[in-house]
Amino acid sequence: MVNVSLIVLVSAISAVLCAPAEQEPVAIIAQESDVQPDGTFKWSFETADGIKQEQTGETRQIADENAIVLQGSASWTDNEGNTHQLTYVADENGYQPQSADIPQAPEIPAAIARSLEYNAANPYQETETPPTN
Repeated sequence: MVNVSLIVLVSAISAVLCAPAEQEPVAIIAQESDVQPDGTFKWSFETADGIKQEQTGETRQIADENAIVLQGSASWTDNEGNTHQLTYVADENGYQPQSADIPQAPEIPAAIARSLEYNAANPYQETETPPTN
């Protein structure tokens, strides 16, 4: 029979040995935060390794509710030295990111587009009684 404490000991040792090496914290070289009584806000930061983020928000009347509308951006450099940028808006139309890194869907082939248009103009309707043979 296997001793439970031996299993726990081996698991603990495995967890310690498999843990990633500790990295030095990255310094924040610029930071701003401003929150106004009316709910508008702005924050931003930049780190020593080149990460930058900023976001602004405001309340907006959407239908019967007050909602927070956001706008922001982020940029960073990956391990291969490539720079990435992302901008976004989040409002009554949903989250709308824009970036060269976001994959784009291919164009719908013309024959399929015509078929979709036909289907939208002529929806399938079930009959009350099944057809007889």
